[in-house]
Amino acid sequence: MKLRDLFSDDAAIEPQAEAVEVKGLSVDSRAVKPGDLFFALAGTKTDGSRFIESAVKAGAVAVAGERVSSNARVPFVVTPNPRRALALAAARFYPQQPATIAAVTGTSGKTSVAAFTRQIWERLGHASASIGTIGLVSPTRTVYGSLTTPDPIALHRQLDEIAGDGVTHLAFEASSHGLDQFRLDGVRIAAGGFTNLSRDHMDYHPDEAHYLAAKLRLFRDLIAPEGAAVVSANHDCSQQAIEAAQARGLRVIAVGSNADGAGEGIRLVGVTVEGFAQDLALEHRGRNYTVKLPLVGEFQIENALVAAGLAIGTGSEPAAVFDALEHLEGAKGRLERVGEHNGAPIFVDYAHKPDALAKALQALRPYAKRKLVVIFGAGGDRDAGKRPIMGAIAAENADQVIVTDDNPRSENPAAIRAAILAAAKGAAEIGDRTEAIRAGIAALQPGDALLIAGKGHETGQIVGDKVLPFSDHEAVAAALATRLA
Repeated sequence: MKLRDLFSDDAAIEPQAEAVEVKGLSVDSRAVKPGDLFFALAGTKTDGSRFIESAVKAGAVAVAGERVSSNARVPFVVTPNPRRALALAAARFYPQQPATIAAVTGTSGKTSVAAFTRQIWERLGHASASIGTIGLVSPTRTVYGSLTTPDPIALHRQLDEIAGDGVTHLAFEASSHGLDQFRLDGVRIAAGGFTNLSRDHMDYHPDEAHYLAAKLRLFRDLIAPEGAAVVSANHDCSQQAIEAAQARGLRVIAVGSNADGAGEGIRLVGVTVEGFAQDLALEHRGRNYTVKLPLVGEFQIENALVAAGLAIGTGSEPAAVFDALEHLEGAKGRLERVGEHNGAPIFVDYAHKPDALAKALQALRPYAKRKLVVIFGAGGDRDAGKRPIMGAIAAENADQVIVTDDNPRSENPAAIRAAILAAAKGAAEIGDRTEAIRAGIAALQPGDALLIAGKGHETGQIVGDKVLPFSDHEAVAAALATRLA
């Protein structure tokens, strides 16, 4: 592809360089191949312009950045927003995308909404995929990943590949980092969902206003004109999301008990808990529907309704969508029942932020006739302010608390635990996560319920700069096997 064809009109390209043939894109000088266009991006830890010389030596035929560098001995493209230019160039270099794309943002629930939307579409006969925290799931491949929103090159390469595989419908997670860093620009988004907003990523965003503004970029800038915005209507920031969508002229579908069921919204009229399922009474466009949702927790109702709204907002027939909700399966590590001991159910959940931990514990309270037990920790090199908040939430909502390690990274694990324990009076401290899970399971009695929170689907424990193999699922299985033996 010619260099000129990769950029918008606001990029400055010397006339003699416009016809340079580009064979690939890169933001990592160590990964540059001959014929690549190298984007020199300024990051929080380093500046990509430092690696221009290395990129050129590796075969880069051109460089793009905000300012011309003296290290560039190849054509240099000056662009006012290199990150956005990278995303748009990736969209041009990998031009195929599924015909119908929905994105979901919010603090909690993104993974479940993306998975549920994919499942609804699958039930309706569409070749569907999802991309997010657990990776790529599609009819032909499952690729586990670690980033909620991949970098633009990886994202658009994936979109091109799955479209080539025949995928027509895609649901993906839009993280605040991905939105703020323009990773999603160039994706042809037909509908966007907003779940909720609570404290998270305060190590990246200077304040909550900045965090919300990043989330709202989905509605203000990225959803296609005349697209749909699905907003969970029961939160403090819901109205701001609705107003951002209305300002663009998007079709708004509010969901939840505060929604207008007589119009476009999906109103939750009533809920009855039945074992590990919930009977929902819904209203949409003046029609009433009953749904047996095979999931636990009020927040899973919210996630399912946002997913239903995304399916309806992209053209699916409402009655068929609501019928599909009865067949949903929870995303891996999202309030997932992974076993039981002495009749006490054991759940694994990804909750690693205050609001998510509170919701998970509140969802499980009806299933603990005796004691509700929680095992959790907090990540190192991340927002330290949430540690005592999570400790207080655990102490308030659980009957027994065990504080353990959860990706301490470069920090002292004992110091992280101490920050949690300061607000969780009476909590036990077992640093080794395997031992904590074994102890928690061993103590379970009939009528108890156990929540193991923080890691969910993850298969590693980050200690220092190493990722050690670890899975809550495997630790539970090993503990149960030991008890049975």
